[in-house]
Formats: sequence, structure tokens, C-alpha cells
Amino acid sequence: MGEIRKRRVVVTGLGAVTPIGNTVEEFWSAVREGKCGIGEITKFDTSEYKVKLAAEIKDFTAKEHMDAKAARRMELFSQYAVAAAKEAMEDAGLDMEKEDPFRVGVIVGSGIGSIQVVEKEYKKILDKGPGRVAPLTVPLMISNMAAGNVAIQLGCKGKCTSMTTACATGTHSIGDAFRAIQYADADVMFAGGTESALTPTAVAGFMNLTALTTSADPKRASIPFDKDRSGFVMGEGAGVVVLEELEHAKQRGAKIYAEVTGYGATCDAYHITSPAEDGIGAAKAMTLAMEEAGVKPEEVDYINAHGTSTHHNDLYETRAIRLALKDAADNVTVNSTKSMVGHLLGAAGAVEFIVCVKSIEDGFIHQTIGTKEADEECDLNYAIKAPIEKEVRCAFSNSLGFGGHNATILVKKYEE
Repeated sequence: MGEIRKRRVVVTGLGAVTPIGNTVEEFWSAVREGKCGIGEITKFDTSEYKVKLAAEIKDFTAKEHMDAKAARRMELFSQYAVAAAKEAMEDAGLDMEKEDPFRVGVIVGSGIGSIQVVEKEYKKILDKGPGRVAPLTVPLMISNMAAGNVAIQLGCKGKCTSMTTACATGTHSIGDAFRAIQYADADVMFAGGTESALTPTAVAGFMNLTALTTSADPKRASIPFDKDRSGFVMGEGAGVVVLEELEHAKQRGAKIYAEVTGYGATCDAYHITSPAEDGIGAAKAMTLAMEEAGVKPEEVDYINAHGTSTHHNDLYETRAIRLALKDAADNVTVNSTKSMVGHLLGAAGAVEFIVCVKSIEDGFIHQTIGTKEADEECDLNYAIKAPIEKEVRCAFSNSLGFGGHNATILVKKYEE
């Protein structure tokens, strides 16, 4: 059997709900201004918590994105995903009445689904007994419901799956959707990640793992690669993109933002929370993405790093970039969007992929805000002092998740 010819895949639609803007336009304009979306946690009482800060979504009204009855049957993580998917669909100018619905699929993941429902319903069991648990508890809670709800709301009847790889979820989802189109499982895919886990249990769990910063200064809390970094800041939100087979996009006259050309996925097989110290797993993911894309290290203009602001991640990711790019690492611009929006967990990779696409479109690489002085061992160009305006022809986004999951998605300026 001869080699299967992979089909070309382009990005035609973007949608986002983030702590610094509930549409891509608002989000990107805030990114360009270097806005910080971090503030005091308002979702629950943190008086007994050492951690006081998070990057919360502001002014989100579900009824503006779906009818009230549908909204009541969705938890926040699903609502954010549906809002982002609808924006991406509109942005792509996709008319489902003109599509074969079985050729349009969805891969939208979440790290955890709804912890809120678990907390609320378990309290009912303790206080009033199991007979009082809501009948919709399970369909509200389970993490695949973001993908299910997106498909229901948009009428997508093709491949519909959900990816869960902790903080690598968004990137893996886009990578798997890219594969689905390459190998003709679908012509159009809605892909991305969503998360809303700012709950007492999740914050306490990360806090007691010492993964979160206890900084009380929003501007110095999420400071990736900084010598004073002390942990990440939890965020919430969603990113969903429309990926499309090139000829399909051209036939309907779609606007093409960029082309996805490479995807790498590996595992450290090392530790449940810490990345491998030598960065070899993450480096291999980057190398696989570059090899598939036919890109040499010196051709990479920009890397949107996982850059969580934890000691281990930033150091080991820096080593991984050096391992993958070798001498070319000195000339690449690296930044971390988490400096503005915190860590969106399952949604992080999807929102950061959108940043890569917009950076290609605008020739603009945002500043890693908050970060003042890089750690001695973090020795790359992290766009610390100011944003950088330069042509971006090739970019990739890295995501690393608990469990040792590594994902890299590579995107290039579209050329015929």
C-alpha cells in the first residue's frame, strides 16, 4: 500500500472567552495592550486560603450565546465552549445548511468538566440525602459534554470526541482535529479546549500541591521565566477554532488565517506532576512537529511557550526548546500568554494557538508582562521588556500536562 497523501489543513475561524475579553477581537486587543486579567478570587470565600488570586471570566452572560433553556442544561465549561464555537463558526462564515453535517466534527476537551456540580450535589447528599441529587448531575458534570453541547448547538454530526490531557488538552484537541482532516475523517473540525475550575476543591488541591503562587500582587503573580516566579495562577475560559481542508475552504471562499502544518505529541513517562528535567519529551514533540511541517529550527520565528510561572516548568521547557532548536534557539522569540490570562488549564493550548494565528496575521509578538528579570537558567528571548513587531511566518505553541503529556502544534503563514 502506497503512502497516504495527507490533505492540507487551514484555520478559517477563531473564537475565545478569556479573562481579558469574551471575544477574539476583545481578547487580542487586550493582548496587544498587555492587559492583565488577574485579580482577587470572587467565586468563593478565600479567607482560609493562602491563594487569593485567579484570572476569572468577567461579564459573561450565557443567554447572549444560547437560549435560556439550553444554558440551564450546561455548566460554565460547556457554556464557554459553546460561546467560543459559535464565534468561530460566525468568523469562518460557515453555513451548516450548505455542509454535509457528517463531514463536520468537534474535538473540544476539558481537563476536569464541572467540579462545581460535584461539590454542590455531594453537599446535598451530606445535608439531605441522595434523593435530593439533581437528575442532570452526570450530564452536567462529565467533561465530554463541552464537545457534545457544541455539536448539538451547531448541528455537527461528524466525528465528535473529547480529549483530556490536563494542561495539554487544548493543543492535543487541535492536533487530533488536524489529523482527522488530514486523513479525510472530516472536512471541517471545531477544535479546542474549555475550563472553569475555580472552585474550593480545585484551588485547595493545587494550593496544597504548592503549584499555585501565593503572591497578592496581580501584576507580579503570573511571571513566567522570572527569577522570582513562585507558581501559576489559575484561569478559566475557552478557545475554539475552525480547521478546514484547504480545497473545501477555497471552494466556499473562506478567509484563510494560516495553515497548520505540524503536530507532535509525546510523553515524558517520568513523573505525575513534574516535567522531565532534561526536557527531552517536550523537545521531541517540537522536533516531530517541525519534521512533519518540513521546517528547520532556524525557520521558527516564534514560540508560544507553555510558560506557567512554576519553577520546574519554565526551567525544563527552556531546556527543551534549546534541545529542539539547538543554536537557532538564540534567535527565536518566546513568550507566555499566561502572563496575562493565567493558566486556563484544558483551554490554555487552544487560546494560545489563537495567539499564534493572530501573531502571524499581525506580525506582532506580545510581551510577557509582569516578568522583569529572567532566571539565570532561563536564557532565551522571552519578550520581557516590550512587545516585538516582526514578520511571523512560522510559529508553534507548546503545552505540557500533568501525567507527562507534551504537545506542540505548528502553524505557518498560508501560501498557495
